[in-house]
Amino acid sequence: MTTPEPTVFVVDDDEAICNALQWLIESVNLKVETYTSGHEFLETYEPGRPGCVVLDVRMPEMSGLDVQRELEARSIDLPVIILTGYGDMQTAIRAFKSGAVDFVQKPFNNQNLLDAIQRAVRKNVEVAEQNVFIAEVRQRLDLLSTGESEVLEMILAGNTNSKIAEHLGISKKTVEARRAKLMKKMNAASVVDLTRMVVVLEPWPDEAT
Repeated sequence: MTTPEPTVFVVDDDEAICNALQWLIESVNLKVETYTSGHEFLETYEPGRPGCVVLDVRMPEMSGLDVQRELEARSIDLPVIILTGYGDMQTAIRAFKSGAVDFVQKPFNNQNLLDAIQRAVRKNVEVAEQNVFIAEVRQRLDLLSTGESEVLEMILAGNTNSKIAEHLGISKKTVEARRAKLMKKMNAASVVDLTRMVVVLEPWPDEAT
């Protein structure tokens, strides 16, 4: 399971600005998609695609704030960068308080905008990669038998093979066999690997109910 290539989604009703931003963002080797309305973007966007969205505050029919609210309503965790004119500062501040990661005033400094975009993309990709990792861990845990899951829990609690055998009422050899199988299924080289995988679940699947 891999994370899709991040994309910067530019939404601005001024096609000239869309074209200029596309050229600018592509200059740092980031993928770009441009939209001249919020409706067009929302109809096209596929949830789960990482990156960020650069939104103009003032657009006809659907403002940047409207798009931001709709993303939130759809539980789409895509970082929002607001483009604002001088007269829209209060609107931009409201957007920032509503979860926008940054706002950039027009006319914008190219480097400042690129820095904001790269920060937002980097953070979003990290979250996406973590989500992929969590999904993989859950899939691996689902492959474990009941006995292997029991041994895993006791390993993570710091028990030795002898202690696990005594607690479960099985032989040490059986514990060792289950341990070897679960390590293989979890694709773990050590107890440290196992711990790193399981702690991201918080809580364990059986504890969440």
